[in-house]
Amino acid sequence: MREQMTIKDERSIGDLFSELANETGMLIRQEVALAQAEMTRKVTRVGKNAGSLAAGGAIGYGAFLVLLASIVAGLSYLMPVWLAALIVALAVGATAYYMINSALDNLRKTDLAPHETVTTLKEDAKWLKRQMT
Repeated sequence: MREQMTIKDERSIGDLFSELANETGMLIRQEVALAQAEMTRKVTRVGKNAGSLAAGGAIGYGAFLVLLASIVAGLSYLMPVWLAALIVALAVGATAYYMINSALDNLRKTDLAPHETVTTLKEDAKWLKRQMT
C-alpha cells in the first residue's frame, strides 16, 4: 500500500506541466464560452432597445402624417375638424417622443464590457500563479 502511494505521488515535472497545460486549455475554453454567453445577453438587450427605437420612429412618422392631414383639413375646411386631427397628431407625437427617449436612455446605460469574464480571468490568473509555485 505504501509503495502505491509513493508511485502515485511521484509524478514527473513533465506530467505536472502537461496536466497544467490541459487544465489551462480547458479553463480558457470555459472563459471563452462565458464571454460568448455574456455578450449574447447584452446584444439581445441592445436589440430590444433598437426595436423600441424603430417603433418610436415609426410612430413619429405616423404623427407627422397626421399633422400634415390636420394642416390640410384646417386649410380646406376652416372648421373644427382640423382641431381633432391636431390633437391626434400631438398625442401620437408625444408617444413617439416618449418611446424614442426611453430607448435612447436604455441604450446609453447599456455597458457592453464583459465584466463577469474579466473578473473570472483575474481569478484564473491568480489560480495559475498558485499552481506554478
